[in-house]
Amino acid sequence: MGEILVRIAEATDAPVFAAIYAPVVTDTVISFETEPPTPEEMAGRITRTLTDYPWLTAMRDGQVAGYAYASQHRSRAAYRWSVDVTVYVAESARRCGVGAVLYTALNGILRRQGFRSAFAGIALPNPGSIGLHEAMGFEPVGVYRDVGFKLGAWRDVGWWGLTLASDDAPPAEPIPFRDLAEPLAP
Repeated sequence: MGEILVRIAEATDAPVFAAIYAPVVTDTVISFETEPPTPEEMAGRITRTLTDYPWLTAMRDGQVAGYAYASQHRSRAAYRWSVDVTVYVAESARRCGVGAVLYTALNGILRRQGFRSAFAGIALPNPGSIGLHEAMGFEPVGVYRDVGFKLGAWRDVGWWGLTLASDDAPPAEPIPFRDLAEPLAP
């Protein structure tokens, strides 16, 4: 297994990301989307996300092995220090540390941006994703029961949370990703 390198995603990564994500959409309950996004739609998502939040690409042996990104947790102003996070790893790269490398980099960037909490929604059951999130320090916070209907049944989504900062002082505004100097600096 080669070294896993992380870089900022680019719109040109979209076809590979779409290919990684498509079977998750069509064959599992992991994603609540019902139609896989096209590469063009995925490119638009990347571009829109990178304005305010990080979107990362993991490379292993010169190939895209996975991706991770953050997004707005909720639209009301008081939530602006919280983000939702997600990671997707190519089938051929699972259980090789790609998810952990991506989350380590993503969480570091989110801390530098000034976010306080990160949340991950996991369609249940999904022991692999639960294991990754808990290994990264996420803790269970609750379950939305019967929140989505996919592949012929009602599905639950568990939520896991990670404290990125614990200072109780009044917070500074989060730094938009586009304004963050050296986002991948350790």
